[in-house]
Amino acid sequence: MKQIILTGIRANNDLTIGNYLGALLPIVDMAKKRAAEYQVNLFVPDLHSFTTPIDHSTLNAQIMQNLRIFTAAGLPLDHPDVHIYRQSYIPAHSELAWIFDCFTGMGEMGRMTQYKDKSAKLSEDRISVGLFNYPVLMAADILLYGATYVPVGEDQTQHLEFTRDIALRMNSQFGELFTAPLPVPKQHEFFGKDQGLRIKDLQDPRKKMSKSDESGKGVIFMSDTPEAASKKIMSAATDSYGEIRFDTKERPGISNLLQILALLGGRNQSVVNAEWEGKSSYGDLKKAVAAIASSFLSDFQARLSQVDGEQIIAKLEASERLMNETANATLLRAQQAVGLRPKA
Repeated sequence: MKQIILTGIRANNDLTIGNYLGALLPIVDMAKKRAAEYQVNLFVPDLHSFTTPIDHSTLNAQIMQNLRIFTAAGLPLDHPDVHIYRQSYIPAHSELAWIFDCFTGMGEMGRMTQYKDKSAKLSEDRISVGLFNYPVLMAADILLYGATYVPVGEDQTQHLEFTRDIALRMNSQFGELFTAPLPVPKQHEFFGKDQGLRIKDLQDPRKKMSKSDESGKGVIFMSDTPEAASKKIMSAATDSYGEIRFDTKERPGISNLLQILALLGGRNQSVVNAEWEGKSSYGDLKKAVAAIASSFLSDFQARLSQVDGEQIIAKLEASERLMNETANATLLRAQQAVGLRPKA
């Protein structure tokens, strides 16, 4: 059997150009280049999507829209070793997560940085148990399929480490139940140094471009009109140095614009930097970025309008049949191990 690469496709909220460049394109590129050698599982983590409050009336429509965006970006739906499936359509995810819950300490979950960061932004009565034990469900997502490779950004490294811990813990007590994914350094080695790329907010380039930004002024959404995107870029924050130079620490605003210019143009960063460094007109740089962003959105939205929704549904249903078979077999082994099912 082929080794498995597993990653999630965002389930809710409008995707940003930062999501597209930093996460979506690498996933599509991985599926295109590695599916011949590996099985690629791209799942929709819809159960994870409301660990914090959302508008539930739009969730299902947004799931399908984001799948359409991935398809428009070139996801090879016709490849037999590329699978897309919705987490909630595979009941074994939730069932295995409960088993893992009972072998997980409160202290382990309480130490998770992402939980601390997200819960700090909520009132106590809005902090859900789901947010607290999110890493347990993520561990089930991975271990049900014996995934070897899981691309993770900095905010997910603790969760992958926990996945390895719970797999080894269960294996130590009950025998070889689960295949643990490789440790974080090996993941970075496999996926490359650009893993976790973060496009910055146009108004505050010290933070990443986020789909949950309240104002949206520094965020280019994939649904923005080309004109709206141009306007946001032309009002992007820069600095007072008066000279263009790529320096992500000291010159984050200018560096962010140069990075967007290189990524949307499919060009090497150093080549783009060389063309602009030393020049004094920030306005000209913004115009160049605005032009390429406008062209990109026009072309992408045209492709998006041509996506066949029935093809996506057919692929989902076929993948979910296969994934249920795999996941249920893993779940049964775990149920037998802990005494919920008789051993064969």
